[in-house]
Amino acid sequence: MRELHDQLSRYVRHVAAGGEVVVTMRGRPVARLSGIAASDPLAELRARGLIRDPVSSRRRRRRRIRAAGSVSGLVAQQRR
Repeated sequence: MRELHDQLSRYVRHVAAGGEVVVTMRGRPVARLSGIAASDPLAELRARGLIRDPVSSRRRRRRRIRAAGSVSGLVAQQRR
């Protein structure tokens, strides 16, 4: 762990080049660093039917509420 902390950028470059790093604590493997595919990370979830793309890219507009007076005045009025 200490070496990983001290040399993290070196190990990330190694993984980016296609390598793999096994992290150990007191001689026992606890984690593995490996590269990720450049493909769409959501493709598998779409294929399994767990997510789907939005139907429309337009966001709904929120309606604004118009108040008669200032917010501080309305809060003071509610506290009475």
